[in-house]
Amino acid sequence: MATSRRINIDLSLVITALLLSLYGLAIVYSAGQTDVRTPATGAYKQQAEWIVVGIFAAWAVSRASVRLIEWLTVPGYAFTLLLLAALLAGLGSGAGTATSTTGWLTIGGHRLGQPAEFAKLTVVLMLARVLAQNRVAPKSMIELWKPIVVVGVPLLLIMAQGDLGTSIVFVGIFFAMLFWAGVPWQLLVLLASPVVSLVLGFDPLIWGAWFLLVIALVLWYKPFLGEGLFVVAANVMMGVVGPLLWEHMKPYRQNRLKVFLDPSVDPRGSGYHVIQSQVAIGSGGWFGRGYLHGPQKRLAFLPEQYTDFIFAVVGEELGFIGVTIALALFLFLFVRVIRIAERANDSYSSLVAFGLLAAWFTHVLENVGMTVNKMPITGIPLPFFSYGGSFMLACWLSVGVLARISSEGRGGMTGPLKV
Repeated sequence: MATSRRINIDLSLVITALLLSLYGLAIVYSAGQTDVRTPATGAYKQQAEWIVVGIFAAWAVSRASVRLIEWLTVPGYAFTLLLLAALLAGLGSGAGTATSTTGWLTIGGHRLGQPAEFAKLTVVLMLARVLAQNRVAPKSMIELWKPIVVVGVPLLLIMAQGDLGTSIVFVGIFFAMLFWAGVPWQLLVLLASPVVSLVLGFDPLIWGAWFLLVIALVLWYKPFLGEGLFVVAANVMMGVVGPLLWEHMKPYRQNRLKVFLDPSVDPRGSGYHVIQSQVAIGSGGWFGRGYLHGPQKRLAFLPEQYTDFIFAVVGEELGFIGVTIALALFLFLFVRVIRIAERANDSYSSLVAFGLLAAWFTHVLENVGMTVNKMPITGIPLPFFSYGGSFMLACWLSVGVLARISSEGRGGMTGPLKV
């Protein structure tokens, strides 16, 4: 008698993702309960629909074997690159806080979704495939040319759309997966050092101290002569370019950076978002102002309260307790995914799991950080919380992939050096 193949469901993973989605749905509903009509009114209905669609999509993905997912990696990656290129070819438009970008695929005046959200998943899959081919972890920059291309092409296409927030996520995915693949931390620091020099170049004193640290690291790690010279030259160039780039930067981008340092420099403009967010969270206290009763939210003083700044609604209405519960759920999700990555039965599966973790972690870090002015405002959503069909679907597709990896895992891995 034939029996159906049984799949072990990772209940811890699925239940945590479901709790986060339902928690987020409750906050999206609350965000729409205002004294004046806002775009958030009724958004919870669409959010609920996308949660259901996402769960079914996750179930469908979890039915596919990891080998099938790996086989589909290349065509999936190529398709998302095609969509990202199409956005720049005239099919892209902006929406919400991202009106100045072209991240939405728009045909006949109808917005169909954000390809960049699905690109995060396909880039993780493709990068895992490339890194898993190495028997020994890369020890030099020249060995990293394939991973750099895999992440660099979609990153450049997204930056050309003006989407800085999503670009940051790709950077987080790149460095996290290299770490998990066993790339030495010294090489990762050297690889990231030119970007750090670009940021610190605005202050010659701070940049000078950083540059001395880079020189010391180059002498200690002893990369190939050409690579060492390249790192030093790149840091010098970025240190010079930084101030010049600032002078030619558009005023609204300059204001965003100034506001990060001091929101009061533009309280009615670029600083308005973070000031209102801080007021909302600060007024929540231990137990909040009560579900549905946040004054900043009800009066619509809090901008983008159902998307980018949804975490501020949690702080205002549910207080420290509500914030702690949300962050605890995220922490449990992250720990569970790390466990899945450690127990995966091959390098590809382990790298995919850790890459998806890196994407979620970067989102949470940046989104929560910008609501309390610890990170620059980039318009990045909060996983499972922020309103958005493409993002919710992408999150649940990731859950489906992780559930499949978990079901096939045998516990062979013990950490990043074992991949």
